[in-house]
Amino acid sequence: MKHILILTGLMAGLFAAPLHAHGSAGKAGPNGGRVLKNVEPHAEFLVTPDKKVRITFLDAEGKATVQEGAQITVTSGDRSSPTKLTFTKDGNSYISDKPLPEGKNVPVVIQIKATADGKSVTEKFGANLAECSECKHPEYACTCDHAE
Repeated sequence: MKHILILTGLMAGLFAAPLHAHGSAGKAGPNGGRVLKNVEPHAEFLVTPDKKVRITFLDAEGKATVQEGAQITVTSGDRSSPTKLTFTKDGNSYISDKPLPEGKNVPVVIQIKATADGKSVTEKFGANLAECSECKHPEYACTCDHAE
């Protein structure tokens, strides 16, 4: 009987969770991208119009800041033939050497080491490039608190 109650509680929790989690569900980055909160300092993930990825580090107020010596890689696309993006410094941010793979919703795995002696942080999510009907940000950076 105890097992049935535990199982029932777990199932209820699963069904109570949102069916579709949107982007960062909070404040967008200064350029309208997704804020990566697991890395310190926080960083903004933005897909540019030419589908390259721009990573911008943010200060405590959420404004762009210079972060020297960061090491960033993004792996995206099909698992059987992934695309690996490397980054070079571009002003106050870092830009990928090539665009994301084709598609409107591509999986991304981001690895960021903010400083040479810092800890490497990994973030994984789907970069859904469709525009949110409510906040008008791309879905990967949606700031709404809704579910589809």
